[in-house]
Amino acid sequence: MAWSYRKRIRIIPGVHLNISRRGISTTIGVKGASLNFGPRGTYLNTGIPGSGLYNRQRISPARSTTPQHIPQDVAVLEPASRGNIFSVAPDEVTSNDMQGIKDTIIAAHQQKKELTLDLEKVKMALASSRLKLTLSYIFLIGWIVKKVSQQLKDAIAAQQNAIHQISEQLENSSMTMDVEFDEGMKGKFDALSEAFKRLSAADKVWDVTSAVSQNRVAARSAASTLIERRQVSIGIRNIPDISAAIAPLWLKNANGADLYFYPAFLIMYDSRDQFGIIGYDELDFDYGPIRFVEDGPVPRDTQVIDRTWAKVNRDGSRDKRFKDNYQIPIVKYGRIKLRTRNGMHEEYDFSNYEATELFSNAFLNYVKALKS
Repeated sequence: MAWSYRKRIRIIPGVHLNISRRGISTTIGVKGASLNFGPRGTYLNTGIPGSGLYNRQRISPARSTTPQHIPQDVAVLEPASRGNIFSVAPDEVTSNDMQGIKDTIIAAHQQKKELTLDLEKVKMALASSRLKLTLSYIFLIGWIVKKVSQQLKDAIAAQQNAIHQISEQLENSSMTMDVEFDEGMKGKFDALSEAFKRLSAADKVWDVTSAVSQNRVAARSAASTLIERRQVSIGIRNIPDISAAIAPLWLKNANGADLYFYPAFLIMYDSRDQFGIIGYDELDFDYGPIRFVEDGPVPRDTQVIDRTWAKVNRDGSRDKRFKDNYQIPIVKYGRIKLRTRNGMHEEYDFSNYEATELFSNAFLNYVKALKS
């Protein structure tokens, strides 16, 4: 009737990020594999500690990131299913030099999954032992045969101890990420974080999921582009299985994996089994203002820059053939575009253009400093 539990767990290696003007050095675990990002591209450094043997391999070329301005008038498109602005599955976008970090996160998730199942089994065994002990006293077995009740008590104590141990192991089954900045880069990342906080306070944030051209003359409209957009949330939010000293900047994705900006990379995260990691050297980040024909309520933090009509002539004047033709404000929103060669394609609109510009410049300055 004795009960025992023994569980071997792996120590999940931590990730240490050293961020300076010379680039990013990423060390996984204790064996010293590191990634360096710089103006000449991304390199993987591997070696055997203490041996004096090291290898340096070029992974990808350096990339440039520049803002893009979008001058055309835009209006709302009727909702479609998924839209034509979306990314491929997140597990297809991982940068080659980020696979080690991804494998570490997967190992943490798998161990946590196994431990969760073990915890449920031990809890069930504990409930069974307690029931048997109660029944033994009801039927006087526990009073008469002291050995039976003692064995059940020993099993209960062992199961309670196992639950405590598994619970501790669950708390430690995550990838620990710590970040070390040099003084200059710390200031730039702090500026980026503050700019994101202001951006997250925007009255409206939309994920743009579709964009199609429109014949303005045929539609009698001032807008040359129609978009489908869905309001989303953004903020500071952690990912399961990652214990990070600095919580990532989070953007909800309406038709795909959410975006999490860490100091050294971007994670597209759909679930614990579906995610990808993108180095900033592979990310194309564009931003700019858009003129939006807003047929709905104008957000509180949005600037009205012009007026048009629901139905217009070729020259933009009011089409008087429509009796109930009404005036519509044209507002200035901010747009951010994110792309990679591996298939990431996301666009977001923000009601506060000034906050969009502030965040975008802070992000570009931060990434530029990593490559300088």
